[in-house]
Amino acid sequence: MKQALCVLAMLAGMSLATASASAQDMAEIARVQAGADCPGCNLFQADLSYRDLEGVDLSGARLRQADLSLSTMNRADLSRADLSVANLFGARFTAARFAGANLTRANAVGAYFGSADLTGAVLDGAILSGAEMETARGLTQAQLDTACGDRSTRLPAGLTIAPCR
Repeated sequence: MKQALCVLAMLAGMSLATASASAQDMAEIARVQAGADCPGCNLFQADLSYRDLEGVDLSGARLRQADLSLSTMNRADLSRADLSVANLFGARFTAARFAGANLTRANAVGAYFGSADLTGAVLDGAILSGAEMETARGLTQAQLDTACGDRSTRLPAGLTIAPCR
């Protein structure tokens, strides 16, 4: 009986630690909203829409389901960041770094990726309709084969994208 209670207490503690590790950190979100760097931060569901965050370092940050719509993040470092299911609608990422970033199921409709580095970025299910990616670096056909776009999506010469359904 005592052993069973110990196991239950240990499992409850692990569940609590896991839950707090995945919850957003409001202090970190506020810092980034003010323009501060925050590499590796937990910005889950953060509202960064309409912000000017030029050059911000969010490398390795958790931005899952974050709202970056209509933000300006030129020269930002988003390498290895988790941007899965994030809203990047109409955002500007001129010369931003997305190397190794996870953009699974991200909405990047109308986003600008001029000279952005997308080397190794995961684009599974990403919506790139109307996105400007013509001068993006490191973008491959294999990445685009897992995403969708439309006729107004601008890609580097020789690359194509399937229409969204």
